[in-house]
Amino acid sequence: MELLIIFFVFIFGIMIGSFLNVVIYRVPKDESIVFPASKCQSCQTALKWYHNIPLFSWLFLGGKCAFCKEEISKQYPVVELLTGLLFVALFMKLGLVWYLPFVAASFAALLALVMIDFKYMAVPDSINFAALLFAVIQPNFIDAALYALIAAGGLYMVGLLSSFLARRQAMGGADVIVAGTMGALLGFPNFFVAIFLSAILAMLPAMIWREKGVPFVPFLALATFIVYLYSTEATELLEKIIYG
Repeated sequence: MELLIIFFVFIFGIMIGSFLNVVIYRVPKDESIVFPASKCQSCQTALKWYHNIPLFSWLFLGGKCAFCKEEISKQYPVVELLTGLLFVALFMKLGLVWYLPFVAASFAALLALVMIDFKYMAVPDSINFAALLFAVIQPNFIDAALYALIAAGGLYMVGLLSSFLARRQAMGGADVIVAGTMGALLGFPNFFVAIFLSAILAMLPAMIWREKGVPFVPFLALATFIVYLYSTEATELLEKIIYG
């Protein structure tokens, strides 16, 4: 029975991933995510419904458009697969609880932010606030909202101080909103574990692509996901570091 549930969770996840691809492509261009229907980005031909089956259509078509035979970006199956696996991992962590869809939606929005930030070096507010809104919908709603406020406010104050000392803007507003999402999902002290982990994850890429610059939101999102899945282990590790 559990394997059957996992299968359906995965299928639902890749369907959401298919929708995320629309969000990732259209939101940065200020286009509607509802209309018009999906079309080939090369020949502009409207796709049939069976061309949009998550994962399977890309595999069946050999990664090429059914009309013009141009290659379809690998981003589409990758995002769909990642979303499916993300949903399964969250199900394995939480089980079939009523707030699972909201936690999954928050992480799905973070995944969309990751892809957009990597591609455009930008973080749309609409998706960012959606991730935050979904993150606070939990059984301990008041606590989650308070953690979000403290995390976002704390990072905002750090950003102000850093900007004052560096005499230039040191932190964007998008990072502050993501911090709020992290606070709501992780609480304290695991929020601090995720911040520390994100800095470690970003260290090597930042050194390699120093001139070009590296977006930080993807590392915040990845660290949040890791710490969320291993929240107990993260707390125990922090206690060992502090108390020995």
